[in-house]
Amino acid sequence: MRLQRSIKGLNLEAGCDEAGRGCLAGPVTAAAVILPPDFDHPWLNDSKQLSQKKRETLRPIIEKEAIAWAVAECSPQEIDELNILWASVEAMHRAIAALSIQPAFLAIDGNRFKPYADIPHQTEVKGDARFLHIAAASILAKTHRDERMMQGHREFPDYRWDKNMGYPTAEHRSAIREIGPCSWHRKSFHLLPLQIRLF
Repeated sequence: MRLQRSIKGLNLEAGCDEAGRGCLAGPVTAAAVILPPDFDHPWLNDSKQLSQKKRETLRPIIEKEAIAWAVAECSPQEIDELNILWASVEAMHRAIAALSIQPAFLAIDGNRFKPYADIPHQTEVKGDARFLHIAAASILAKTHRDERMMQGHREFPDYRWDKNMGYPTAEHRSAIREIGPCSWHRKSFHLLPLQIRLF
């Protein structure tokens, strides 16, 4: 299915998305992207539908050709304080604030958002698979977050974030069980499955 260019047809419409909500460790990372009206690429789609190689190929193309783009994050400690939903929204706000041009409209992936400044917005469930600018934001959020998790992997290699990027894989949870969590873990999350003991 061909993705739509925008929701309102405005030249300065920013797509916003985040990456890392379902992880046990690392930041939640958000991106905001304003694409030029004539931008197109045959691969551009929801980052979850693309291989790592395609995401990494698209990232510099988006960053070079976008009218404006920005990436921001909330730390694990902020996630524990705010909860993951509102930390995701806060990361989006930070990305929007970092844009070099103020957008006229915000296209938000998902169904929850807090208004930013006086910029009108619209939430779109699965927007990253329907709109080019949200898809571009999903790719930047994912690739920038993966880069951060590789930094974390070099500091804490036992959790194998180079393979799982902080998601709750069996290998990741096994390492938490054996050596405990580290400063990159979200303490408010169930890091290990709840055990039901029968007596």
